Amino acid sequence: MRVWTVTSTSINDRHARDLLRLYFAEMASRYFGRAATDEEIDVAMIEDPSADLVPPDGLFLLARRAGDPAGCVGLRRLSTEIAEITRMFVRSDARRHGGGSALLTAVEHSARQLGATIVRLDTRHDLVEARTLYAKHGFVEIPAYSNGPYKDHWFEKRLA
Repeated sequence: MRVWTVTSTSINDRHARDLLRLYFAEMASRYFGRAATDEEIDVAMIEDPSADLVPPDGLFLLARRAGDPAGCVGLRRLSTEIAEITRMFVRSDARRHGGGSALLTAVEHSARQLGATIVRLDTRHDLVEARTLYAKHGFVEIPAYSNGPYKDHWFEKRLA
C-alpha cells in the first residue's frame, strides 16, 4: 500500500497549479458531459479563482501518494467559527486508495487550527462519489448557505 502525505503549499506551486487545472478540467468535463477545452478550463479558473486559499484566512493542501502529487484541497474562512472546504480532488489514477480520506482528515485538522468549529462545503448532483465520501466522514446535508450555478448540495460537519 502506498502512503499518503498531505502538506500545506502555495497555490502558486507548480504541482498545485497542475492539480488545480486537472480539478477544473474534470469539473467542467463532467458538467458538460464531454471533454472540456483548454479555453473552457481557463475561463472556469478565472471565474472561480483560488487566490483566497492562502494564510491567514485560508490554505491549500497538496496530497502525495508515494511521493507523487496526486490530490489537493483548499480551505477558506467564512466566519470566526466556520471554514469552507473547496477544490477537493484526487487524480483519477490515484482514486480508491484513501486519498480522499487523507485530504479530509488533514483539512479538518487545518480548520481546527484556524479556530473553526464547523466546516462546510458545496458540491453538485453529478459528483456522487464526493457526496458519498462526505457522508462517510460525518458530513450532513444542510440548506444552501451559498448560491451559484454549480452548487446543488451543501454539507456541514461539526468539528470535535
